[in-house]
Amino acid sequence: MLWVKAFHIIFMVTWFAGLFYLPRLFVYHALSEDSVSRERFKVMERKLYYGIMTPGALLTIALGLWLWLGWFRGVGGWLHAKLALVLMLVAYHLWCGKLLRDFRHDRNTKSHVWFRWFNEFPVIILIAAVILVVVKPF
Repeated sequence: MLWVKAFHIIFMVTWFAGLFYLPRLFVYHALSEDSVSRERFKVMERKLYYGIMTPGALLTIALGLWLWLGWFRGVGGWLHAKLALVLMLVAYHLWCGKLLRDFRHDRNTKSHVWFRWFNEFPVIILIAAVILVVVKPF
């Protein structure tokens, strides 16, 4: 089970790397004014979302389920709270995919400032999830 836990953490880090970086790319994409830059951002965003973030998310969730099914004995409310955070993170991931499609089709209406604030959400989720898993406050 320790191997499963190790790979769960590895893929979680991969997923979060993408969740931190993609909205930052959106900031720069929203600021870009020339077509060459916009096309470059579209390629970078697509590769990050489909090549790194989504596989990281799927493997994180699959390995997390494996851990949950293997250790589902006497878990506390912290796990339910963590699962709620994971669901919020999945929704955020899917929202990133919608924003990516908007950029791909040149339909973005949001400012770079909006994306700067949008970029902060996964930080809050990460802090809360780590505290729940390590401290197990309830």
